[in-house]
Amino acid sequence: MISSFPGLTKARSLLKEKVLFGHEPSWELTAILLVYFVQGILGLARLAVSFFLKDDLALSPAQVSAFMGVAALPWMIKPLFGFISDGLPIFGYRRRPYLILSGLLGTVAWILLATVVDTAWTATAAIALGSLSVAFSDVIVDSLVVERARHESVQEAGSLQSLCWGASALGGLITAYFSGFLLEQFSNRTVFAITATFPLIVTLVAGWINESQAAKPSEWEMIWQQVQQLKQAVTQRSIWLPTAFLFLWQATPTADAAFFFFTTNDLGFQPEFLGRVRLVTSLASLVGVWLFQRFFRSIPFRVIFGWTTVISALLGMTMLVLVTHANRMIGIDDHWFSLGDSLILTVMGQLAYMPVLVLAARLCPPGVEATLFALLMSVTNLAGLVSYELGALLMHGLGVTETDFTQLWLLVVITNLTTLLPLPFLGWLPKAEETQILSQSSASSIGSVPSSLPDPELVPEFRQ
Repeated sequence: MISSFPGLTKARSLLKEKVLFGHEPSWELTAILLVYFVQGILGLARLAVSFFLKDDLALSPAQVSAFMGVAALPWMIKPLFGFISDGLPIFGYRRRPYLILSGLLGTVAWILLATVVDTAWTATAAIALGSLSVAFSDVIVDSLVVERARHESVQEAGSLQSLCWGASALGGLITAYFSGFLLEQFSNRTVFAITATFPLIVTLVAGWINESQAAKPSEWEMIWQQVQQLKQAVTQRSIWLPTAFLFLWQATPTADAAFFFFTTNDLGFQPEFLGRVRLVTSLASLVGVWLFQRFFRSIPFRVIFGWTTVISALLGMTMLVLVTHANRMIGIDDHWFSLGDSLILTVMGQLAYMPVLVLAARLCPPGVEATLFALLMSVTNLAGLVSYELGALLMHGLGVTETDFTQLWLLVVITNLTTLLPLPFLGWLPKAEETQILSQSSASSIGSVPSSLPDPELVPEFRQ
C-alpha cells in the first residue's frame, strides 16, 4: 500500500533518517518519546513551585534548597522501582501497568498542590509524590530504551538516547516561555491545576507499548535471579569505579536556590522573563543534544568530562559579574547578561550529561534493565540531593537569606571551585581503548548481549 504513494514513502524515509536518527517510526516509539516529552512539559510548573515556596510559604533560600533536596528523594530509590517493575509483573506485564499508575499518581500530586497544600511539609510531600510519578515512569521508559539500544550497531550507538532526550528538551522548550507567562496571568495553584493534565498522557499511551506477558516462574525465583544478576553487575570494577566518579562529580554544592532569590528579590526579574530564560535553556539543551550526536559521541570519557568540567567552572564564575553588578558598569543589562550566561552553561551541561546515559545503557543485562539502569542513574540523583543539602549548609553558614546577598559572591566562588574537585579522579573513567573491552566483558560476564549482535562501542558521559 505504501509503495503506491511515493511521496508518503519519501516522507517516511525522511522522518526516519533526519528526525528519528535512523529508527523506524512506530506506535511504540511514539509512546516512548511522548513519555520523555511529558517529563519536559512538566517544567511548566517549575517556576510556579519556586514562587509558591518563596512567596506563598515564605521560605528562605536555605529552606528551599533543603526541602527541594528532600522532595527529590524518589529519584534516590529508582532502583527499587526498577526492581518492582522487573520482578513483580501486574497481570503478567512489567511495563504497561506501571506506566498507567505513574501517570495517575502524577495527576493526583499536582491536584493536591492546586487545592489543599498550605504548609512547607505538605508541599514537600506533594512535590515528592510528583517526583515519584516521574521517577517511576522514567525507570520504565529507560528500561524500554535500554532494551532497544542494545540492538544498535556501533555506528548508531547513542542515537536512541539522543532522540529521547531531544523529546524531553522539546517538551521543555514548548512550555518554557509559558511557565512564566501563565504566572503573570494566573495564580500558582492555577498553574498546578493545568500541569495536572499532562501526566494523563503517560497513562493514555501506555497501551502502545509492545509487550508480551512475562514468563511464569515464581515471583521469589524471579527476584532471586535479579539479585544474582545485579550482584554480578555491581561488583565489576568497570561499573562501580566510573559510577563513583559520577557521584563525586555531581555531589558538589549548588547555589541555585540562592541565585533564584537574588534574581527575583534583588534584580527584580519577573515570572515572564524567567520563562524566557527557561525558553533559552530549553533551546540550549536541544543544541547540546545535537552537538553531542553530531560531533562528540565518540570522544573518550576522560576528555569530555575533563574539558566540560573545567570550562563549566570558568563560565560559572561569570555569575560574579551579575552578583557584583559589574555588567552594568560596562553597559550590559542584567536581563541580557543572564540570558547569555544561561544559554552557554546549559549547552555545556547537556554535552556532559549525554554520554553517561549511553554508558549506563550499555552495561545493563537483559531482565534487569530497569533495575540496573535505575541504580546507576540514582547514584547521580543521590549526588544531586547531597549537592542541594551542601548548598543549603553553605547558604546558612554564609548568612545568605532572601534579603541579604552580601556573601553571595563568595558562595558563587566556592560552588564553582568545588566542581573542580573530581578532576584528580578522572582515571576512574575508562580509557578510549578500554571502551570496547568494557562492552565485551560486561556482555560475557553478565550474559547481557547476544553473541549475534556486534559488540557495542561506548561513548563518554553525564538528567539526571
